[in-house]
Amino acid sequence: MKSTTKLIKRLVLTLMISLIVLLALNIILMITVTSKNMGYTGGWTMAQKLAESLTENEGGGYELGEDAEKMLEDSGAWAILIQDGTGDVIWHSQNLPEKIPLHYSAAEISWYTRGYIEDYPMTASARGEDLVMVGNPKDSYWKAMQPTFSLELIRNFPRNLLLFAGVNLAIITAIYIIATSGILRSVKPIVQGIEALPEGREVYVKEKGLLSDLSGAINRVSEKLRSQEYEIRKKEQARADWIAGVSHDIRTPLSMVMGYAAEIEDETEVPEEVKRRANIIRLQSVRIRNLVNDLNLSSRLEYCMQPVKLESVNLAGLVRETAADFMNSDMEGKYPVELLCEPETDYRLMGDRELLKRAFSNLLLNAQIHNPEGCNIRMELSGKGKEIQIDIEDDGVGVTEEQLERLKHTPHYMLSDSRTGHRRHGLGLLIVQQILAAHNGRVAFGHGRNGGFRVEIFLNRSEEHAE
Repeated sequence: MKSTTKLIKRLVLTLMISLIVLLALNIILMITVTSKNMGYTGGWTMAQKLAESLTENEGGGYELGEDAEKMLEDSGAWAILIQDGTGDVIWHSQNLPEKIPLHYSAAEISWYTRGYIEDYPMTASARGEDLVMVGNPKDSYWKAMQPTFSLELIRNFPRNLLLFAGVNLAIITAIYIIATSGILRSVKPIVQGIEALPEGREVYVKEKGLLSDLSGAINRVSEKLRSQEYEIRKKEQARADWIAGVSHDIRTPLSMVMGYAAEIEDETEVPEEVKRRANIIRLQSVRIRNLVNDLNLSSRLEYCMQPVKLESVNLAGLVRETAADFMNSDMEGKYPVELLCEPETDYRLMGDRELLKRAFSNLLLNAQIHNPEGCNIRMELSGKGKEIQIDIEDDGVGVTEEQLERLKHTPHYMLSDSRTGHRRHGLGLLIVQQILAAHNGRVAFGHGRNGGFRVEIFLNRSEEHAE
């Protein structure tokens, strides 16, 4: 919403600047045009120049200089010289119109010098005691026949000009605000609705005003998103129920298979080859049971159906216990575990003990599954401030860069992705990620220092356990 308000303010500012620039350009243009028309060709200036250029010749007549003749020719004007006292025209230019009188009374001279003779705008200038009058083209000037503008008005012209510009600017701004206020009122709820869509909140924008079509589109998008969310939740619930049902239904037949396989192993009269196969059946059945349990746990974690029972947990003791249980199950001793931690560091935090132990166990089992020939496993704890780090790595076969990238970016094991066609590394690592996410922790996969596989776990202490 702030960005929209900022945009509107910028548009208003742009309008104001545009108006000011436009006004300034108009003033400059007006001054330029006015000054151009007030040059030497102005009527009064020309009359003065003609009076100065008019000279008396030896025969008692008058002659006009070449420059003055050209000035009259260029401007299309004519001129007369009126003698003082008699009022007679004692000289005139060659292009004098026929209707122009050749004698003038004092009253006519007074009237014509500020007005017109036969619709020709007149300007005048003194030549000694005589008077030069210039008749300008009929459409060249507009003349005031009487005093029109007061001196006070002329003195206050700059102030009045600024006042005029300010009033016009205020009026234009008011019109703009009134015209755009409806848009602003329409834009605000639309922006709020768009911002609420990614947050999953229910959105409804009143479909009125100039942007009613856009409001309707947002409402339809919101309704579609809610419908899709409902369908996704329904599918997720169905998937979770299906996984829970399969996990429950498979336990009984799987227990029977494991039981009969164990009985065959214990029979003394059964051949050794049969016992060996029965042992394989029992071990694979155990693996199937663990996979089913993992699938069920992963489903519960994914859909937040697995409660996290928080209690004070000493990670150092929990990791040591997990490592001991793992080594006790390693009858052949092919997977020795080295545990390193600083004895004076407090590794306690609030967490679910059983879930965290499951995560550590899965990482140890992952090393065992992917290194059937055996490997050395190293578990190291370190902690500083509010964060505790657990590093688990082996010196086994490790993973390639392609496998590592696939492990980091392959989508969820229950979701298809036509772009990759791959599934995750396994439920074990997925469960580790889910357990850490439930504890607001994180996990990173990489290469071990000795070429194997390395997992880095980061967990945060609660406030009461922070150093």
